[in-house]
Amino acid sequence: MNLLKALATVGSMTFISRILGFVRDTLIARVFGAGVVTDAFFVAFKIPNLLRRISAEGAFSQAFVPILAEYKKQRSFDETKALINHVATLLGLFLVLITIVGMLAAPWVVQVSAPGFIADKAKFDLTVDLLRITFPYIFFISLVSLAGGVLNTYSNFSVPALTPVWLNISFIVAVLFVAPYFDNSIKVLAWAVFVGGLLQLAYQWPYLRKLGLLPRYELNLQDEGVWRIVKLMGPAIFGVSIAQISLLINTIFASFLVTGSVSWLYYADRLMEFPTGVLGVALGTILLPSLAKSYADKADGEYSQLLDWGLRLTFILALPAAVALAVLSVPLVTGLFHYGAFSALDVEMTRQALMAYSLGLLGLIMVKVLAPAFYSRQNIKTPVKIALFTLASTQLMNLLFIGPFKHAGLALAIGLGACMNAGLLYYYLRKANVYKPQPGWPSFMTKLAIAVGAMAFVLHLAAGSDAMWMAYHLIPKLIHLAVLLVIGVITYFAVLWVLGIRVKDFIQRTNL
Repeated sequence: MNLLKALATVGSMTFISRILGFVRDTLIARVFGAGVVTDAFFVAFKIPNLLRRISAEGAFSQAFVPILAEYKKQRSFDETKALINHVATLLGLFLVLITIVGMLAAPWVVQVSAPGFIADKAKFDLTVDLLRITFPYIFFISLVSLAGGVLNTYSNFSVPALTPVWLNISFIVAVLFVAPYFDNSIKVLAWAVFVGGLLQLAYQWPYLRKLGLLPRYELNLQDEGVWRIVKLMGPAIFGVSIAQISLLINTIFASFLVTGSVSWLYYADRLMEFPTGVLGVALGTILLPSLAKSYADKADGEYSQLLDWGLRLTFILALPAAVALAVLSVPLVTGLFHYGAFSALDVEMTRQALMAYSLGLLGLIMVKVLAPAFYSRQNIKTPVKIALFTLASTQLMNLLFIGPFKHAGLALAIGLGACMNAGLLYYYLRKANVYKPQPGWPSFMTKLAIAVGAMAFVLHLAAGSDAMWMAYHLIPKLIHLAVLLVIGVITYFAVLWVLGIRVKDFIQRTNL
């Protein structure tokens, strides 16, 4: 299998989802702005969405896929199918319990996740109501994660990558066609979360049936494979999803700041999620099964080459994305969100958060590549130690930065914490002699620096003034933004081409 082609497939599917996600958030910003009701909704959505990020893009996949890949490689089809049945049954029962408890305990959950809301009874009560509607999303999306892990292990990457589209479609339909008919229309968004989770699960089900691996109820607490997954999953939550846990803690801090802080961080995070999802999640998705197979085959050379390939792609794509987010912060925020109820103040506050987040983009994506290197080897101790240290350091930075920088300080702490996490993961991979860099890194990084510098210079000249972007109407603004993005891409890759970097250099093949 050509991993570069698989990455392009997964990335393009994710790109479609992210574009629809921007349409969704633009509509939400236009209709609801950034205020009391959006703060309440984003807190209510963040809690189940946190588990989506941890499971679909983190802990569950990192624990489940290596064991499933081992079963597929070394055991019979019936044994593999039985493992899927046992995991799905235990997971489903656990999720039903969690969902019921979460809905009943919603007031306490809100008190913990957004304690600053307690002082405003109306805001607090609204958040509780919205959380009770969105909480079942945890049930749906965790089963979606299981289905996606099975499909990825069997080399079907496109279906799981396209699955999030259904959540965005649910939001868009809700905002455009349902919300206008309700007085308390913010609750329509909460129901869109519920429906979106159901649609995502329904979309993947036929593809599992085609493989003959549609899970059935089969409770077996004696299956050693199930308990190996459980043993790996707990620590993996810290090892892979440290940034998401930090984001949840950031919400607690932000709930004490001025109204709108939660929403400003949300909108900036959405912009960050675009490159993180298109590149980071895509790389992690295709690398994990390949690394797990290389480890099972004891192919250490191939294993190190796969990691090197992933890291080079991370630098060549994430570094310019981070610089572009900072240079084009005002054009991006105004182009996507500055409509209707989204004010000039909201633009400035979101821009500050986005620039702070951009400092950590490279680290966030590197974690998606480096963490699978540990979990594919079923190494849980090292990432946990790193994660705990990073979590503590991030909260210390929160306390240091929130005073002078307010909500932007919280974003800065997340970004620097991600870089610290990635740096430590890399250090311990090298220390354990698991990863050996291939030749040519100094020359490669020099060429990247030149290309990124040229791109940043051209974008700065072509962007124009902030006042111009604030005054733009919709169509000219979107056209100018699209032209800027095209100019940036052409400049960057043209310079790389002149310096001798070619696409064929990144073709990597593996047998799954």
